[in-house]
Amino acid sequence: MLDDAELLQALQRHWAHAGKDEDIAHEIYHDDAVLEFPQSGERFEGVQNFREWRRQFPAALKFHTRRITRRDDLVVIENSISYDGAPWRYSVSLMEFQQDRVSHERIYIMDGWDAPEWRIPWRAESLADSPPPSP
Repeated sequence: MLDDAELLQALQRHWAHAGKDEDIAHEIYHDDAVLEFPQSGERFEGVQNFREWRRQFPAALKFHTRRITRRDDLVVIENSISYDGAPWRYSVSLMEFQQDRVSHERIYIMDGWDAPEWRIPWRAESLADSPPPSP
């Protein structure tokens, strides 16, 4: 398994090249990795399958990593994503590692919503106070 510094470097390289250079972005995966989008019900088996459709993706992507949490072989990446310069959306990737590469990833993408005013007395702070950079 990668140590924390190696993992951070591999993830930074992955997100820096995602949507730009799919060969480099996909170095992080095992050849037989599985990618799932639970919200759409899609499952892709084998990195060659999801790398190829990502090459054809019809929008320019920008990512902003908000937080990375690691527990043993599970890494949770909280990102913001922008498609073609549109407003940022929230994204969570659950990456399961085997040794130094991803064997299984689940990606969730969703819109944000305004926090209800009635909860203000109990809030510690707003995560919205640190939005991602402009697309």
